[in-house]
Amino acid sequence: MRIHGVLHGAVALAAIVGVASVHAQQWPAEKPVRMIVPFAPGGGTDIQARLLTAALQRSTGQTFLVDNRTGASGLIGAQLAVDAAPDGYTIFFTSGSLSVVTTLYAKRMKFDPLADLAPVSWLSSTPLVLSVHPSVPVKTVRQFVALAKSKPGVLTAGGNTVGSTAHLSAEMFNQATGAKATVVTYRGGGPATVALISGETDFIFATAPSVIPHLRTGKARAIAVTTAKPSAFFPDLPTMNSVYPGFETDNWYGAFYPKNTPRAIIDRMNAELAKAQATPEVKKFMEREALEAVSSNPEALTDKFKRDIAKYAKVIADANIRAD
Repeated sequence: MRIHGVLHGAVALAAIVGVASVHAQQWPAEKPVRMIVPFAPGGGTDIQARLLTAALQRSTGQTFLVDNRTGASGLIGAQLAVDAAPDGYTIFFTSGSLSVVTTLYAKRMKFDPLADLAPVSWLSSTPLVLSVHPSVPVKTVRQFVALAKSKPGVLTAGGNTVGSTAHLSAEMFNQATGAKATVVTYRGGGPATVALISGETDFIFATAPSVIPHLRTGKARAIAVTTAKPSAFFPDLPTMNSVYPGFETDNWYGAFYPKNTPRAIIDRMNAELAKAQATPEVKKFMEREALEAVSSNPEALTDKFKRDIAKYAKVIADANIRAD
């Protein structure tokens, strides 16, 4: 009886695996694929998602739809993705902010992003640019650090929102250098950039697209980028990492599936996303937004996600940052 039961269980498991394999081979033939974007229409994440889905639709012959589900710093969209069926027909496209809110809003979250989301691809990354108001009399990182340390609490840094990478980068600056700049947060990247060019703040770790126009007009001066390696979009700027090893932040974008999605579907989507990124429309957008293509395998996104969660958790704890 025991042998019969074991055999019966093995046959049932094989049947389930077989059905999953057939389903994976047929994907995405059954129904439209929904790409959840946890931010409002018109933003950088949304535009990138719409360009990717258009390319995916052309390459697969299946319908791809962008579903904007905003709120709770992206957690509403993430929860919907976590709760979706792991059949390949709901994919979550988000930014690196997920690695911050995982710690910042841990008490509100009803899921574990590391356990409940299956990484598909780290698609792209853009540096933050340490930029100062023209009135700040420095041109290098070391000069700026010396100035900031000579005036504790006097220089002010702008942050896009509480917990944004711009905000945490400013806190990392204080922690890495021993400076004591005052960090002020705003309601978004636009207001934070306006504060810089008006002279309300002295510096900001700005997203590249938001600050590039002001660098060109001389309303801001760039000193360094925050990516681990030099940026192709700012070849003349050093990295913060080269002066303060370990100082590394960026805005990255990645795709996730609900956990238990078949690996065959994950691999297929990974390949399709890489093809989509190579299309002229997506490449043009990435150039405009100073985005560098990554198109990684799922494991690289897992590693990136884990590293960033740990890094930002330490910054949040050391700076005693709390979300309202």
